Amino acid sequence: MKADFEEITRQLIAFRDERDWAQFHNSKDLALAISVEAAELLELFLWQTPEKADPEKISEELADILAYAFLLAERYHLDIPQIMISKIRANALKYPVNTSKGSARKYNQQGS
Repeated sequence: MKADFEEITRQLIAFRDERDWAQFHNSKDLALAISVEAAELLELFLWQTPEKADPEKISEELADILAYAFLLAERYHLDIPQIMISKIRANALKYPVNTSKGSARKYNQQGS
């Protein structure tokens, strides 16, 4: 059974609060933690082909990144599904299919 975003956030907050860690979870430190965990994810791919990265370790690092992202979203009262849908829509405007399909160019480099 897949947990929804609110349930995941509730469990993260319960875990945090049981340990009295809210005092350490200010916005700056949550953002830094996301970056640190993202670097740990990148390290799994360092010096090897992507196929050799361990999926279990990728899962662990990605879960850490998402946990801190959920906590940061909660701190700012952001609705995760809503902000993701808004971002997808904004990206659809920046990267229309007719100019972006099959291209890795950034939106401001399209057509050059």
